Amino acid sequence: MRLDDPWDDVPAPDRYGRDGTGGVADLDAPAAAGPDPGPSAADIYLEVHRSAAFREVRRRYRRFVAPAAVAFLLWYLAYVVAATTAPELMARPVAGAVNVAMVAGLGQFLTTFLLTWAYARHARLRRDRAALDLRWDTQEMTRGLGRETTRGLGRGTTRGCGR
Repeated sequence: MRLDDPWDDVPAPDRYGRDGTGGVADLDAPAAAGPDPGPSAADIYLEVHRSAAFREVRRRYRRFVAPAAVAFLLWYLAYVVAATTAPELMARPVAGAVNVAMVAGLGQFLTTFLLTWAYARHARLRRDRAALDLRWDTQEMTRGLGRETTRGLGRGTTRGCGR
């Protein structure tokens, strides 16, 4: 069980040379001559980006978001087109002073809330754990803990999940 938090990174130098503690980082210091200490952070992130686990997280994201976005945009456009081209249909009463346009407009709000709930549920059940595993692996590699074996990307473990 890990006690350190991968989301709480060590302060890194920013683009103005401050080291995150108020001091000035020595960004112009030449690298020590000697053997290559290992892959750079860019190499590690490229490796993660090319990994099957990362591609799977992105595939799951796209398989939910693309159809949901298309469906919602079509529903919205249908509402706008109906409101502009068929005003007599939209003015038809449903119950008392409530007409079709009001029901469809409230349906837009309901659809937005339902889609937000569905997205959050899908992310929690299908992507969050795999993304957190990738985050842990990336943090370990950038801290030098996983540089010896970088083949373990996407092992499907539950480190840091409290389970």
